[in-house]
Amino acid sequence: MMQAFQTCQGVVAPLDRLNVDTDAIIPKDFLKIIDKKGLGQHVFDNWRQQPDFVLHNPHYQSAKILLTRANFGCGSSREHAVWALMDYGFCVVIGESFADIFANNCVKNGLLTIALSKEIIEKCFQQVHAQPGCAWAVDLNAQTITTQQGEKISFQCPASIKQKLLLGLDEIAETLQHKEQILAFEKSRAQQQPWLFEQH
Repeated sequence: MMQAFQTCQGVVAPLDRLNVDTDAIIPKDFLKIIDKKGLGQHVFDNWRQQPDFVLHNPHYQSAKILLTRANFGCGSSREHAVWALMDYGFCVVIGESFADIFANNCVKNGLLTIALSKEIIEKCFQQVHAQPGCAWAVDLNAQTITTQQGEKISFQCPASIKQKLLLGLDEIAETLQHKEQILAFEKSRAQQQPWLFEQH
């Protein structure tokens, strides 16, 4: 069962790039790692070779919210990208749009993605650049982002995804909500088709 998501409050890091693909988030060199812990040190590994990369800025080194542009998480379907972002400490990614598979992987792991209009995203970047190190609060239940200045930004979240995140339900936990019905079905099936359960 993944950790339930209620709220996230922390510094916002501005990654002002379009079409950030999963290979940029976590290069293929690290895909052989199957433990989620430790991947955070390699997030954006190639870009972190650049001394002016945003996460090197002292204002953003403890960031919990990542602000980005359109089509974040495009490219290959590697789930390691989500693991790396979460292990680094991010609990929310805010952008104009997200690649479908990446967004689905986020839901499965408890990382909240928030899609806002291009105009609102532009205003968000302006605020964060004007006040480096500012902290925002994200409330999933209320579906609001509260900036350091007190401004509230509403966002949409499908009811099914919201419930999964609030309750901390990954696919296995969601299936186990129907455990009694599954056991009843298996018992009935064993009675009706006993030959399927015979030991050979």
